[in-house]
Amino acid sequence: MAVKKKFPYRAAVVACNGGCRAGKTQDTKCIYGCIGCEQCVIACKFDAIGINDFGIAEVDESKCIACGKCVSYCPQNLISIHSCSNPIVVKCSNHDKGKAARSVCEVSCIGCGLCEKICTADAIRVIDSVAVIDEEKCLSCGMCAVNCPRGAIMDLRGILTGR
Repeated sequence: MAVKKKFPYRAAVVACNGGCRAGKTQDTKCIYGCIGCEQCVIACKFDAIGINDFGIAEVDESKCIACGKCVSYCPQNLISIHSCSNPIVVKCSNHDKGKAARSVCEVSCIGCGLCEKICTADAIRVIDSVAVIDEEKCLSCGMCAVNCPRGAIMDLRGILTGR
């Protein structure tokens, strides 16, 4: 089904990158991440969400019309609507501090604050041990993504960081 997107273009994004695949047991699994329940997939009438090879929900921005249905169906509250003009997103929702976050996910945000320090637009804050981007302020320069020591901040276009 072809969809007509409205300007300003917006789409859903899932705040999980599947890094907890490193966890071998339930004790080392991220409790904040995507559980692959497919509720968002079922809710999406536009076939814009699928489950990737890591068992994580993934949004096809070109099909998503930002209706928000997936947001309300996600039991982990991981999906939000973002501006497509800003491809820089935090793909982590782990609120554990440094060592605990590292133990369950190979690419979790550890709340180090480097992104805050490097952002010239003052658009990123670490809140409850996880980075949060204010899209109204963000210039999409990608410096936070490039300098994130854990790879938790990503460029959805794959230009500055891997996808």
